[in-house]
Amino acid sequence: MSMFCYQCQETAKGTGCEVRGVCGKNEEVAKLQDLLIYVTKGISEIVVKGKVDVKSISEVNHQVLKSLFITITNANFDDGAIENQIHKMIEFRNGLKKQLSGVNLGDAAEFEVIDRASMLDKASKVGVLSTENEDVRSLREMIIYGLKGMAAYTHHALNIGKEDLAINAFIYEALASTLDDSLSADDLVALTLKTGEFGVKAMALLDEANTSKYGNPEITSVNIGVRNNPGILISGHDLTDLEQLLEQTKGTGIDVYTHSEMLPAHYYPFFKKYDNFAGNYGGSWWQQVTEFETFNGPILFTTNCIVPPRSEEIRQRIFTSGASGYPGCPHITADENGKKDFSEIIAMAKQCKPPVEIESGNIVGGFAHNQVFALADKVVDAVKSGAIKKFFVMAGCDGRMKSREYYTEFAKKLPNDTVILTAGCAKYRYNKLGLGDIGGIPRVLDAGQCNDSYSLVVIALKLKEIFGLDDVNDLPIAYNIAWYEQKAVIVLLALLYLGVKNIHLGPTLPGFLSPNVAKVLVEKFGIAGIGQVEDDIKLFMGE
Repeated sequence: MSMFCYQCQETAKGTGCEVRGVCGKNEEVAKLQDLLIYVTKGISEIVVKGKVDVKSISEVNHQVLKSLFITITNANFDDGAIENQIHKMIEFRNGLKKQLSGVNLGDAAEFEVIDRASMLDKASKVGVLSTENEDVRSLREMIIYGLKGMAAYTHHALNIGKEDLAINAFIYEALASTLDDSLSADDLVALTLKTGEFGVKAMALLDEANTSKYGNPEITSVNIGVRNNPGILISGHDLTDLEQLLEQTKGTGIDVYTHSEMLPAHYYPFFKKYDNFAGNYGGSWWQQVTEFETFNGPILFTTNCIVPPRSEEIRQRIFTSGASGYPGCPHITADENGKKDFSEIIAMAKQCKPPVEIESGNIVGGFAHNQVFALADKVVDAVKSGAIKKFFVMAGCDGRMKSREYYTEFAKKLPNDTVILTAGCAKYRYNKLGLGDIGGIPRVLDAGQCNDSYSLVVIALKLKEIFGLDDVNDLPIAYNIAWYEQKAVIVLLALLYLGVKNIHLGPTLPGFLSPNVAKVLVEKFGIAGIGQVEDDIKLFMGE
């Protein structure tokens, strides 16, 4: 096979992409991403075996986070950019080695490449399938995918000036462990749960970063129609890019709209001062294929969620930033002070027609933990009175598969005395259905981006405390989570670490789970897939 990748939910046949990624990445991009991960493993081995002080290598720390982020599904399709990152990381790796003496290192810390051809040759020998034991491979990859999601969240926090070096140290520890053939499956299971533990720390760090700078999310009605001005569409997760874009477009006659995962930015008080912050355009990330056509203006990708554009006209309107990238699209980098110049995007926007309206009305969100705590008495009273019988956590990701219509139907058919807690782009399957409220409490409570699944955990733990329960699993909360990429993996591992059981995961279980590893998750944590909507609702409601 020319490549192998099974890190996302849409992987071919549910087992792995072997010719071209369903996401759109080609063989060379896939292999270069594999090699970039391998280099970070080599750096990690040097740091761990050499007992390198993580405080002393801040630039290496940051570039390891970026390297992991680059390899997340739909983040970076630019083979040239990935090749350059490999060279950069090898240079860092070799610099670190010079500080060591008498340390026995493996191939990941020693190999050299000179050009693209040697990179591709090396990558073919160190990819996913280079681990022969199926169960060890499964556990190693689950850890790596969790680390990718963790790195993304940590990278966002770093952009806001928040850092926890214990997280960086753990990333080195975990990556180095995936090179250690002496570790048993039990050792790797323990490391998987430890990855979940640090996933909680990473999400808490990002929550602190976002709220300390932009305020606590508050209940907000977001316009989904359009104005008559030219616009810029911003997608992804990075709030610092949004802040700089809004500041630079202020007073220019250009409106800024969010797309997909950037929608929750509207919930932060900080951004409400910008009159040109117009609203949200369209739906989930995969709908960009048609929605970018009607938007008319330039699009800025701040993180993952890129779908290869069908037309050259759309490609010419795409800009990337941070860990994202696409061949032929301008990439906007920050200066030494973290500032980015968006003047090229603004100039293009001024020459474009206003967006075409594809829907109208408003959607309501902003139910992160601080806002829900403000409603705690109301929520508790509704539970005690029986007005709310059950909460359903339906966080996670959206995707293109027709089977994901399950989540829309599930939301529609839930009893009227239930409330949906959501975060991430999975919400686009039901956040415009108009499901009503229970005594003024909306039946869909959107906490925000995928990292804001942390808020849902905090809410659950607070309810456990209020109701005086010993176990979070005794709460009237069911978990029916959709997944797509690696940020969802770290959310899942975080929930498992916190002791949450009986999570239903869909629309399919991960292709990277070997039968034996899947069996462990089922037996130890009650992980299950999804079935028919009516049957699943009866199961969850205890009927």
